[in-house]
Amino acid sequence: MASDDVFSYGIPAESDFGYAQAIRSGELIHVSGQVAFDGAGGFPHPGDFAAQLELTHANMDRVLDHYGATRNQIVSQIVYMVGVQRNGVTVSEGNLTYFGDHRPASTVLGVTELAVPGQVVEIAFVVDMRLPA
Repeated sequence: MASDDVFSYGIPAESDFGYAQAIRSGELIHVSGQVAFDGAGGFPHPGDFAAQLELTHANMDRVLDHYGATRNQIVSQIVYMVGVQRNGVTVSEGNLTYFGDHRPASTVLGVTELAVPGQVVEIAFVVDMRLPA
């Protein structure tokens, strides 16, 4: 596997847990759950769903940029969120804004908590590089 097939931010969570942000397997890119970490690995918006969703989408774009991929090549996503009823409109609006006319397969799971204290959203996804950019 070429070194550019694996993507990491170089933040402590990656080495502490032992994972990469993404790994390319042929024409598919499997992306770990993206979280609202900032560039230094900090978590600046505990409990703020809208701010976390915006930063999570920005981090999704960082992964896509690494591989030269676009949002239109995302074939599926899984959204893990605390407070599905409370934050449902925000996640729906954010999803429509992020993807525009593109419609990946999507699963939304309500959870009681996530790994980082104050974390309320995480998005894992799969990219197919065979799709038009």
